[in-house]
Amino acid sequence: MTSVTRPPADDDALDRALRAGLADFELTDEDRALVDGLAPDESGAAGTGPVPVVAIVGRPNVGKSTLVNRILRRREAVVEDVPGVTRDRVSYDAEWAGRRFTVVDTGGWSIDATGIHLRVAEQAEVAVDLADVVVFVVDAKVGATDDDEAVVKLLRRAGKPVILVANKADDERTETDALTLWNLGLGEPYAVSALHGRGSGDFLDRLLEVLPATSAVAGDRPVEGGPRRVALIGRPNVGKSSLLNKLAGTTRVVVDDLAGTTRDPVDELIELGGRPWIFVDTAGIRRRVHQTKGADFYASLRTQTALEKAEVAIVLIDAESSITEQDIRVVQQVIDSGRALVLAFNKWDLLDAERRYYLEREIEREFVQVSWAPRVNISARTGRHTDRLVPALEVALDSWDQRIPTARLNAFLGEVVAAHPHPVRGGKQPRILFATQASTRPPRFVIFATGFIEAGYRRFLERKLREMFGFEGSPIELSVRVREKRKR
Repeated sequence: MTSVTRPPADDDALDRALRAGLADFELTDEDRALVDGLAPDESGAAGTGPVPVVAIVGRPNVGKSTLVNRILRRREAVVEDVPGVTRDRVSYDAEWAGRRFTVVDTGGWSIDATGIHLRVAEQAEVAVDLADVVVFVVDAKVGATDDDEAVVKLLRRAGKPVILVANKADDERTETDALTLWNLGLGEPYAVSALHGRGSGDFLDRLLEVLPATSAVAGDRPVEGGPRRVALIGRPNVGKSSLLNKLAGTTRVVVDDLAGTTRDPVDELIELGGRPWIFVDTAGIRRRVHQTKGADFYASLRTQTALEKAEVAIVLIDAESSITEQDIRVVQQVIDSGRALVLAFNKWDLLDAERRYYLEREIEREFVQVSWAPRVNISARTGRHTDRLVPALEVALDSWDQRIPTARLNAFLGEVVAAHPHPVRGGKQPRILFATQASTRPPRFVIFATGFIEAGYRRFLERKLREMFGFEGSPIELSVRVREKRKR
């Protein structure tokens, strides 16, 4: 496109004009910081490291999501008066008294005759392992249950700061009932009504007292010059352990035709392409091989754990069998986590011409939304083409780290919009006022506009961004902020 040859001076002039034009619109302090390029990215202010992580844990229907919304001061987490609405761990950016941190809303646990202790341990261990501080929520009206006491033992062993919240303390009588929770041995119970806000300020002040300045667990940003972290994920029995062993040059993890033989994720420092990489093998889907119930539950938790500690994911897919819904779900999990992505089709050496033909059609159909992901056809058993993984990983990570200068971004979007304007809806046509890249890892773009930009046009803009700037192997997040003109 012509924007490649535009003189930088023209781009800078356009940028200054667009910034000046924003003065006519209602902007928040956060908006102005973004426009001025001062907003910190997801790791916190420059040089301070990743923001601390707070996990909200507890039984179903004790009000965890309501408490999350109270902390965020906006309705983000789904709240419903039905146990188990939150099924996965969901992260949100939060701030209190000028301190930034990440809140992780976790699914609760429920009594299951086939394995309550396994379920409780899995959910609590994952949440606690990835947090700097744990907020343990108990229903003040119900009091401590056997499930609560089981989790208390895990929290004590973890050795991390724990704040006990007695939620649903809507009146003075319930506040008095909450005092009985001292018996749990976790210190002072903070009586809170997450629904009405009662006591939430005292609880948040206490949270800041135990919150570290930077996270000790967030692993998505390596030490400068250190090895990059790779999550090796995929559905059971696609060859993850075999690939890890081949890359490591040794039998590091047990390999068996029976799915789920690896019990815990294994970190392995491996040298590839003349540089070190840290691989996390997540072959373990179930804690017990005979435990079939809840396999998806464990798979999701293990995969999410690896992703939160990784920068890029290799999704391994069995080329011999048809692409499954679980394969697609794992790929989507990588995208939702904001990690870079490489697709690796294993057992390629075992395919005949007919299977390769039909597989290509399946890939075109099932992965049409991730055509931007690098793809490598390998054999974990023989090592065929595993050397191609490094270039694919490097391309994906470079895209994940890529930042587009604001002036160039606006010049490019101006040309795109001029050639293909947003459709008129209801007699109105939204106008893009300004765009900026808010952060990297993954690239996040914020567009200021005079009206709502529909999903189809957002996808069009993302496609154009990829055509111009690449972003091969990295998801892109594009958000729109609708701003109105100042009232004279």
